[in-house]
Amino acid sequence: MPITEILQKNADFYPNDVALTEINPQAGDRSKMTWREYALIESTPGKAYKREITWSNFNKMSNRFANLLLARGLKKGDKVAILMMNCLEWLPTYFGALKAGAIIVPLNFRYTADEIKYCLNKADCDYIVFGPEFTGRIEEIVERVPRIKMWLYSGEDCPTFADSFDTLINYCSSKAPAVKLTDEDDAAIYFSSGTTGFPKAILHSHEALMHAARTEQAHHSQTKNDVFLCIPPLYHTGAKMHWFGSFLVGGRAVLLKGVKPEWIIQTAAEEKCTIVWLLVPWAQDILDAIDSGKINLDDYDLSAWRLMHIGAQPVPPSLIKRWQQHFPNHQYDTNYGLSESIGPGCVHLGVENPHKVGAIGKAGFGWQVKIVGSDGCEVKQGEVGELAVKGPGVMKCYYKDEKATEEVLKNGWLFTGDMAMEDADGFIYLVDRKKDVIISGGENIYPVQIEDFIRKLDAVKDVAVIGLPDSRLGEISAAIIEVKDGYALTEDEVNDFCRDLPKYKRPRKIIFADIPRNPTGKIEKPVLRKRYRSENLVAMQNEIG
Repeated sequence: MPITEILQKNADFYPNDVALTEINPQAGDRSKMTWREYALIESTPGKAYKREITWSNFNKMSNRFANLLLARGLKKGDKVAILMMNCLEWLPTYFGALKAGAIIVPLNFRYTADEIKYCLNKADCDYIVFGPEFTGRIEEIVERVPRIKMWLYSGEDCPTFADSFDTLINYCSSKAPAVKLTDEDDAAIYFSSGTTGFPKAILHSHEALMHAARTEQAHHSQTKNDVFLCIPPLYHTGAKMHWFGSFLVGGRAVLLKGVKPEWIIQTAAEEKCTIVWLLVPWAQDILDAIDSGKINLDDYDLSAWRLMHIGAQPVPPSLIKRWQQHFPNHQYDTNYGLSESIGPGCVHLGVENPHKVGAIGKAGFGWQVKIVGSDGCEVKQGEVGELAVKGPGVMKCYYKDEKATEEVLKNGWLFTGDMAMEDADGFIYLVDRKKDVIISGGENIYPVQIEDFIRKLDAVKDVAVIGLPDSRLGEISAAIIEVKDGYALTEDEVNDFCRDLPKYKRPRKIIFADIPRNPTGKIEKPVLRKRYRSENLVAMQNEIG
């Protein structure tokens, strides 16, 4: 069943119930609005700018956008890009494109003009909807992507090179378009996060989207009464696929525009959120704010909050132990996944396994997993190998990249590039990215293990371990450490602390600096390697010279 049918079902069963709530703590009262206030979206003036839309109006808005695209010549299988910040219009736009039979192409809001151009061309996009934050970047490339049939602008003060989405949408029918969709139809192209190079275009079917919804709901038992707090960017599979579990049963979602700890806690309290999905940095910031006294939990009614789950990267066990001290009544879960497996859920810890904090879990609902060595055969329990997954959520291919597809898709199995091991109870632990493994003097060093160890230092806010070139050992490990505000930490203190590690695992170099992370919370190690490897090469050359 195509996922668009779930939206129609929710509109039929729960027409007047709120589907989406947008909270923007940074905005005040806005009385002047465009299409956002044409009786489909309700706005609530006040300290925290709040807008809401019912399931019926969500469906009508999606139908209007679908009919707009069809009226402008869209054919089934055409590509529609969406480049907007998280907002109440994002999801109706997404589903409208799907209803029209298009393949939706969400774009990262951090892309430069040239990266946007690259992705539009790579995915063969025919249409694009963009928000006011991107006018400058789009203006740079509008003449360089000639295949785009329509540049649609959502917001006030439409630029001259674009058509006004807000105006045109008003003239379109809110009835469902007569476009037949099947599970096998192509549905979406997601771009990889680019942590191991330039992003690849990942093609998924409608079946994969539906499997993501079923997997999420099976893991976290969402009901109509659950309220999901969505904070991460909607262009990424992580946030949206977790929301799909609530979407499947008609549960409300709250889109929070901002990541300050006090905003997250306040929104969770005021909106009676029951499920909150966090990235590691945000959970860390919340705990730090509580410990420093910036947040007093006694000031908030968080009794509705039942589940905190976390993902997108290896989760430090020390972080979860701290969380459980402050929130002892929370269920905790972590889900592993990647965009090639339609986001999180192919490996799943389970709320019933808090004693296994640190593991990513076992095969998720409808999934198979295995850990294989370099020879392609499964390794023994306790041995490290590459994690491979198989299920209905595996991508069709890397779009227009047959070679890259063949490297990771083998007999229906997706080889993830993540190194993992399985314990005696069958639980899987991530060891590291295959491309992040450091080979020093013939020894394999897994950065995540060192990072988890260093995070135990109270002064450490974040840490990333990378390999730097070395004339004798080939590579050495370097720890880039970001120190918490108000704390001090020295190189000697770090080295003394690391004496409990095996000698070959101890960082050979300590660097104090900020840790860059992408919008989905993953450490941008290519950025760090580029920054510090060149410095190390210069130092090596000076030593030789």
